[in-house]
Amino acid sequence: MASNSTAIPTTSVAELKYLSLLARDYPTQAAAASAVISLEATAKLPKGTEHYISDLHGEDEAFIHLLNSASGVIREKVDLVLGENVPKVIRAELATLIYYPARKLPLLKARYPERFELEAWYRQTLLRLIDVCRFVSSKHTREYVRSCLPQGCGHIIDELLHAHFEDHNKTLYYGQIVGSIIANDRADAFIIRLCELIKRLAVDKLHIIGDLFDRGPRPDLILDRLMTHHNVDFQWGNHDVVWMGAAAGSALCCCTVLKTTLAYHNHGMIEDFYGINLRHLLRMAEQYYGNEDLTIWMPHTDATRGPYTDGMLHRCAVMHKAITILMLKLECEVIDRNPDFKMQGRDFLRRIDYEAGTVDYFGKIYPLRDRSFPTVDPENPARLNADEKFVLDKLVASFRHSEKLQKHVAFLYAKGSVYHIENGCLLYHGAVPLTDEGEFAAETFEGHSLRGRALLDYCDLRARLGYFAPEGSPERQSGQDFLWYLWCGKLSPLFGRSAMTTFERLYIEDPETHKEIKDPYYTWYDDAAICCRILAEFGLTANCHIVNGHVPVREKAGESPIKGGGRLLVIDGGFCRAYHERTGIAGYTLVYSSHGMSLRTHQPFENTAKAVQENLDILSRVDVVDDNHTDRVLVEHVDEGANLHAQVADLHRLISAYRTGLIKEQPTKDTIW
Repeated sequence: MASNSTAIPTTSVAELKYLSLLARDYPTQAAAASAVISLEATAKLPKGTEHYISDLHGEDEAFIHLLNSASGVIREKVDLVLGENVPKVIRAELATLIYYPARKLPLLKARYPERFELEAWYRQTLLRLIDVCRFVSSKHTREYVRSCLPQGCGHIIDELLHAHFEDHNKTLYYGQIVGSIIANDRADAFIIRLCELIKRLAVDKLHIIGDLFDRGPRPDLILDRLMTHHNVDFQWGNHDVVWMGAAAGSALCCCTVLKTTLAYHNHGMIEDFYGINLRHLLRMAEQYYGNEDLTIWMPHTDATRGPYTDGMLHRCAVMHKAITILMLKLECEVIDRNPDFKMQGRDFLRRIDYEAGTVDYFGKIYPLRDRSFPTVDPENPARLNADEKFVLDKLVASFRHSEKLQKHVAFLYAKGSVYHIENGCLLYHGAVPLTDEGEFAAETFEGHSLRGRALLDYCDLRARLGYFAPEGSPERQSGQDFLWYLWCGKLSPLFGRSAMTTFERLYIEDPETHKEIKDPYYTWYDDAAICCRILAEFGLTANCHIVNGHVPVREKAGESPIKGGGRLLVIDGGFCRAYHERTGIAGYTLVYSSHGMSLRTHQPFENTAKAVQENLDILSRVDVVDDNHTDRVLVEHVDEGANLHAQVADLHRLISAYRTGLIKEQPTKDTIW
């Protein structure tokens, strides 16, 4: 008894309980030691490649091409493996095959009408793909690679990936595997599975820095694809949170989403793919606005997605006006409910002189471009009439009952946040609001003054309440209002501008009123000291990086995406076609591999069919951002390494407990040493 009483005090009751639980997974000293050996070896592997993309704005084809090509990483691997001895055109074809195996394979096979020619091509292609796949799998443990293998044929691919063709004892064995794949008409299936495995192993983690929605045609396809991705996170953009609010049941967010999609003639996506019923809106719009001059309400169109008939444009324009009036009425209500938003003065329907056709815009009188407001009561401009109430109820119900939209938004909440910290990188879409003096800007919400990281944490919490708080609760209503504030509020870290000048652009001619003044953050983020201060606010050191989206970089005007002495990287994807003329490019993506960080500059993507047919790639230039590492970045140098180190420390404590008899071993038949 005396010896026990002196041994146990070094281990607390909580520690003993924890080690006992750990012992369930590692019931013997040998099992724990084996795990330590494996974990310590894993820490010495090169870190996995991370891929950062931002501001997709519904451009599904460009996004899927970047995802398939990993912003050029796949082509780099192909070039390294095949080398200069293989012609460039052949390397480009193999890369395109990896990107789009199901579409490229029939085109390549068509070149070989004779069976013996096709079989020779199959053999060469399979061997090349095996070489590329072996190369991209070399940074991973064999156990991890096996977990990624397709069912059914995974064991065969595993044999080929670890084949040593110079081993003459197995020359016939490996040759027979490849020959049997071809002879049994399984070559197509193996090629497709090898291509998918290469893409899977080439990139460990995908980071989306906001704005999946709006302007482009198919955000739903982007989300469908991301839901199948093995490892992805999101940092919400303002175009995302307004859709999240619409899915939660915010009437104002529903109207805001529809206003944007109608402005870009994109409502077909709303109807056809999310199943949102616009029939009642169209009926009401035709009733009140059908015979008006709709010139200023005509949608922005893209000739590549046409043609557009006059009837199509009219229907879009008339709904555009109807939903905008609904939106402006609801904005009045939300501004009234939330004095914390400090948006008084932006309840524009109350500031119109309906007889004179003018608006009092912060003390200055402007004539209105459209003076027709048939559904607005000048005595109570925010009041909805009976038709508007009916339409609004139907729209909200349609958003709430869209099964596909609800799945997508639930996924955004599960995988997303206002900001994210990983491997020395701070990721956020918009800004950390600053004052003109470069200090963290303070905002008061619900009696609390918030700034810096605390402000972003608060925004994240309140955005979640809008979707997850109980139905009918004040917290849910407040959260939904806040989702709209995150879309357009002055100190919203997802927006970062003085105001969303939607009303001004539609109703006031003077371009001075259209200006959206950027937060001082966008002046200060060129300052290395400010970037270091932001990093410190989030617990990071000065040698870390901020990865930022949201604001297109005007490269043709000489602007650089690298700010703050290399501490901050702006990677607005620039996928939105409307920005291409201003920026001169289609934006940037970022790749962080074991060799360092590289910024990828992209040219506009035409379409998938042309990329498949002509082996075109979207990548135009690679700029190394951070190659200060004399050696490769290993797993032990990043967050995963810290986790492995903690696991190893726990296992060493367990081994010590086994050795001292504090915990009794439970040998099994699998115990071998």
